[in-house]
Amino acid sequence: MNDESAPAAGGPSVRHVRHVRHVRRRTDADLGACVQVLAGVHEQDGYPVNWPDHPGGWLSGPALLAAWVAELDGRIVGHVALSRSAADDAAPALWSSREGASRAAAAVVGRLFVAPAARGHGIGALLMARATREARERDLHPVLDVVASDASAVALYERLGWELLATVEQRWSPGRTVTVHCYAAAG
Repeated sequence: MNDESAPAAGGPSVRHVRHVRHVRRRTDADLGACVQVLAGVHEQDGYPVNWPDHPGGWLSGPALLAAWVAELDGRIVGHVALSRSAADDAAPALWSSREGASRAAAAVVGRLFVAPAARGHGIGALLMARATREARERDLHPVLDVVASDASAVALYERLGWELLATVEQRWSPGRTVTVHCYAAAG
């Protein structure tokens, strides 16, 4: 059964092509295709900043609550996950402090990526909507951390109405500190 389906308009050509986009729960069988898409995103955009030794495990992780893939014309072109808060996630701590709520009341939206060739079809927004809906269905508040230099992701979150909680510096390795924006879904 489809989680989300919608036609997407084609590019600015004379002939308009309608693409079928669809979001569904990720299965174990999808991991290989997800890793391939992630590799293309990493090559073009540098996400993730540090390429994981085991990308399939990085997409799944022990804190995972649920994950979804986006398909465009039957091909996997995007991914998002919803996870419990990890000790190094800044957004859950900031949100819980601001709201006077437990950190456990937050769910982290992450591992969001869309294949470069599939961008411009609203896939990122569909994936975000699905993860946000799942968090709310679980009575959790969606939050996320994003590397400040990822301007397109920042623009997406702000366009979707997410609230900037703070910008922080995080130590990702002994020689690397990264500037991260922390967001919470509105409401």
